Amino acid sequence: MLENIEYIYLEHDGKILLVDSKGNGPQLPKQGRILALEDYLLRLPTYDEVLKLKIPYKKIRNNVIIIGNKSYKITIGEPEINWPEHWAWKDDAISDNVVHPIVRECVYRTIHRIVSKVIISNDENKILMAKSSRGFFTGYWTLPGGFVNYGEHPRKGAEREVLEELGIIINISDPKGESGNIKTGNDNSLIQQEIFNEDGINWVSFTYRSNSNVMIENINPKEGEIEEVRWFDINEALKIAVSHFDINAIKRISN
Repeated sequence: MLENIEYIYLEHDGKILLVDSKGNGPQLPKQGRILALEDYLLRLPTYDEVLKLKIPYKKIRNNVIIIGNKSYKITIGEPEINWPEHWAWKDDAISDNVVHPIVRECVYRTIHRIVSKVIISNDENKILMAKSSRGFFTGYWTLPGGFVNYGEHPRKGAEREVLEELGIIINISDPKGESGNIKTGNDNSLIQQEIFNEDGINWVSFTYRSNSNVMIENINPKEGEIEEVRWFDINEALKIAVSHFDINAIKRISN
């Protein structure tokens, strides 16, 4: 049976509130600290400890994180205070091994997961979609795309993913030169954000538009990742799409 534990996660401008094992705070981690301890020195505060520290906050959401035989209910809150000068930088908590693992899990889950997709349409106003053979959407039709690499602009990420998944080269317009040089045209860029599950992982999706009249027989789906590729009209694409981000993007170009 899981042991239920509740904590408050307060973050303000990249800083988080940490307390010691007795609830005293704020406390600061030390990067690279390695100590052999039976218990953790720093952790998130409880509701009563935040109340004692007289820190007002606005509740944003609840996350549930399971580690081993313990279930942590984490209330994510936005502190209604000025700059928390003496709070911990969230990045500093990662490499201090006396910081409780749930702190590191919370930091991990608040970092945006960036995905980049592209709506490839042809002169017949059809959309190119791929059926995934692995990952989150195995067996379902999605827009081409995937995770953005570290240090990579989402436009470049979408172009790379299409080349890797389908073996074709596309060109995404960049009218403002956000990824480098200006590329004239309308990219129909759409940025979306969503937290889908109670585990609290935050997704950000960039979707762009590109034009291509490539024939299906000239597409080379990546083995082990893409099962099939087809052109669909917009109504068909909306019926088979399962990703919330994909559906919103397709609806937008159909208006």
